[in-house]
Amino acid sequence: MAEDKWNVKGLRGSVLEELINYTNEKYRQQKLALVQKIPTSIKPVRFDKTKRHITLAYFDQKSTVDYIGVVQGIPICFDAKECAKDIFPLQNIHEHQVEFMRQYEEQGGISFLLIYFTSRHVCYYMSFQEMMKYWNRAKEGGVKHFKYEELDIGFLFH
Repeated sequence: MAEDKWNVKGLRGSVLEELINYTNEKYRQQKLALVQKIPTSIKPVRFDKTKRHITLAYFDQKSTVDYIGVVQGIPICFDAKECAKDIFPLQNIHEHQVEFMRQYEEQGGISFLLIYFTSRHVCYYMSFQEMMKYWNRAKEGGVKHFKYEELDIGFLFH
């Protein structure tokens, strides 16, 4: 199994995640939801002892999703993604994440993606079912991405 390298790539999505973390804290304070960020386990390889910083690390194991929690009694799990262009490559979603989300749905939970289109400054809520439509299309030999224009504008928010 090839290990993923963590350096600058490990910081992708951090703006979106900061917004989600802030929102989750507000929801917790208002007793509307309890949603937690799932930490990604890393194995440090290079360490700057003077600054006490990890400068190079590898992901220790495959992660599931970015967030898991409960919203007014409903279990949810979701992954936060950022996309700089109007085309979202499905390679940004991993097989083990899809499988975890599928199993979560089978147990009565709600799985979804939050995708932030940075150039448009909009976020999109993509249900597991919609994600699977694009995932299956790619698996059946179709395009391995989806376009912004394909999305339901009713699930966009600023």
